[in-house]
Amino acid sequence: MIGVACGASPLPFNVLPLVMGPVSAEFGWDFAATSAGVTVFGIIAALLAPFYGALSDRFGVRPVVLWSLFLFGVVFGSFYFLPASKIGYLLFWAVLGAIGIGSTPVTWSRAISMWFNRHRGLALGIMLLGTSLAAMVVPQIAQRAISAGGWRMAFPVVALLPLLVAIPLAFLWFREPRPDERPEGVADATGTIFGITLKEAMGGGRFWILFTSILLTAFAYGGAHIHIAQIVGLHGFSAQVAASVLGVVAIGILVGRLLVGYMFDRFWAPGVAFPALLLPAIACWLLMGTNASLSHVIVGGFLLGFAAGTESDIIAYLAAKYFGMAHYGRIYGVLYMPFAIGSAISPIVYGMVRDRTGGYDLILGVAMAMFAVGGALLLALGRYPDLKTLRSGN
Repeated sequence: MIGVACGASPLPFNVLPLVMGPVSAEFGWDFAATSAGVTVFGIIAALLAPFYGALSDRFGVRPVVLWSLFLFGVVFGSFYFLPASKIGYLLFWAVLGAIGIGSTPVTWSRAISMWFNRHRGLALGIMLLGTSLAAMVVPQIAQRAISAGGWRMAFPVVALLPLLVAIPLAFLWFREPRPDERPEGVADATGTIFGITLKEAMGGGRFWILFTSILLTAFAYGGAHIHIAQIVGLHGFSAQVAASVLGVVAIGILVGRLLVGYMFDRFWAPGVAFPALLLPAIACWLLMGTNASLSHVIVGGFLLGFAAGTESDIIAYLAAKYFGMAHYGRIYGVLYMPFAIGSAISPIVYGMVRDRTGGYDLILGVAMAMFAVGGALLLALGRYPDLKTLRSGN
């Protein structure tokens, strides 16, 4: 959980909403240009996710996450020196995506899924609470750093989290189970892990249904999260209120992760995910316009966060349930691509809509439909396969 909280998945997305306005003002860029950094970050991370997943399958998660956390912290802290050049700005984000992806759930979820089978949903939910923890704490840390030293100071201050918190804890206490410790349902009595190859997974319709669902919901959510401070501001609220709404989003993520993870262990996961993904569609409706009440903004932020909590659980849990753990890193890595690409492209589109229309109503309406369709697609996945017979070549 701490490793996820201090990794590349939540930190950039919880700092950028607070510095987007100041960066745009200082450099004279529009919101689409400022959002482009996280788009480059996401695309590079998406392209390299299968590679990092394969490294985790081959060498184990521990060395991958330790090196990635270290490099991510160093590079993120160096964002203090961001240049007033669009090319330089994008290069910083590209490097961050290339080295940071190994500190995300792409790697951490493999270790958790290897330790747990019966209570995997809840275990993954607890692990992914790291993003909730980050969303509650990081905006407050970043806002104080901005108040004390300007927007640049937010980056080196937040970069201390992976360097001084996550790395020492992971080095001392994090490991994967030995073959004799692997639970029933993950491996047989000899420790041989159940599951099919990436090629076999991609040859079936379930993989592409899940891929499309992830892409739609990631696009709907990614831009809304990055622009939430601006959305709240259009309703007449201050930057401090916007930071507090980000905290409410974090609470929504927390509740979504725990509740959905708990229910995944007890019910058919797609049947749980579909209604859960309808809730952020309501959030988009509440956040439309320019005169929403504070209560509407708070509820909208909570339901939007609930979507993020559900979405991350979906990728990790369903990848293990439908394809097994033998090649989980590679399979999860490819399924992470639509998540990262959707999350990356979305902020630019949200920014373009804001620049051209002065608000976000058009894209929020599109996001409503995407959440609904993305959730409905999961219902077509069908029953879970018998993992004990799910072996490469079968």
